[in-house]
Amino acid sequence: MLELAVLGLLKERPMHGYQLSRELGDSLGGLWRVSYGSLYPTLRRLESAAAIESEAGDVRGARRKKVYRITPKGEQVFLELLQESPQDTQTEDARFRMRLAFFRYLPPETRIRLLERRRQALQERLAIIAESLRAGRSTDDYGRALIEHNRSVTESDIAWLEQLIAAERAKNVTTGGLKRRREALRGKAGSSSEAVAQRTAGSSSEAVAQRKTGSSSEAVARGKERIS
Repeated sequence: MLELAVLGLLKERPMHGYQLSRELGDSLGGLWRVSYGSLYPTLRRLESAAAIESEAGDVRGARRKKVYRITPKGEQVFLELLQESPQDTQTEDARFRMRLAFFRYLPPETRIRLLERRRQALQERLAIIAESLRAGRSTDDYGRALIEHNRSVTESDIAWLEQLIAAERAKNVTTGGLKRRREALRGKAGSSSEAVAQRTAGSSSEAVAQRKTGSSSEAVARGKERIS
């Protein structure tokens, strides 16, 4: 999951390690707290895989900081991590929230598909929780309270996802409608231009024909005068 976050931040701009650590805590709203002991090994792995590259940056303190930037291969890895199949674990809950922070890089139809897939996974989890409550599998009041809490949180997350899906679909309808109106306006503009061109061409042809007719009539008249 740290690889996804690092690549997502480097998509925005090149950064050195300190900036990455700060952004992971600030820009992502506390979704991820990371130590330098895990950040720099991750950066080395990504650089070894050619997903990022580094260069010497400005001097800070007694040493020159490395500046990291994402590569074309890193862009591909980022999208693969962003869309990978989920696993129904507590770790996946955090991974989904991390993915959601970078949803702006996905096309609308992919965002809806991933939101619906996440909703389905939570609905399956809710069914398992409900079955546990019906079967009385908790051993004591605290165990049952924990299962009840999990049910409440899962139901809340499902409702939240449904709101996100509805908002995404409404946004797509609005965007699609605007696009269709723009295309219609372009079509009308093209038709108007074509009509003007046709009228202009028709007027020009008519004028030429009139000039030719007039010239022919004048020539015939002059011929008759000479004969007379």
